[in-house]
Amino acid sequence: MVKKFILTKKGYEKLKKEYETLKKLLRAKIKGEEVPLVFESDDVNAEFLAFKDDVEFLETRIAELETILNNAKVLDSIPPAWKNTVQIGALVTLEEGGRENEFMVVESLEVDPDEGKISVDSPLGRNLIGKKVGDIIEISTPSFKIFYKIKKIRYHLS
Repeated sequence: MVKKFILTKKGYEKLKKEYETLKKLLRAKIKGEEVPLVFESDDVNAEFLAFKDDVEFLETRIAELETILNNAKVLDSIPPAWKNTVQIGALVTLEEGGRENEFMVVESLEVDPDEGKISVDSPLGRNLIGKKVGDIIEISTPSFKIFYKIKKIRYHLS
């Protein structure tokens, strides 16, 4: 069974743009002047081997992106059952030690710590799913425990 990927519109568009860019790059690489000549000799042709590795990398990433894009569900509306709970796509305001931070719970494909996007598969993300405002989340590590209180849940799907 193929995994379904739940993506925000922005995340889907970013992956689609990467896919289109890589397809153009692959076409240019194969059709262009970048194809090194294959020398008929017993020596290893390092330039050709590097070219071949680049092409294989591009083909693999393009295939991954095709699978993701073909099996993606873009969050364009929130199911009523999700309204008051944390699910993928939720912007969650958490309080810890008197400080508030906001995180967006996303698929691992969209993780971006600089934008506050955390993976649904991370310890915090896993513990947030299904929780409501006022719930306390406990994250344990071997050295300490952190407690977060959910202050606000909202959805911003763009």
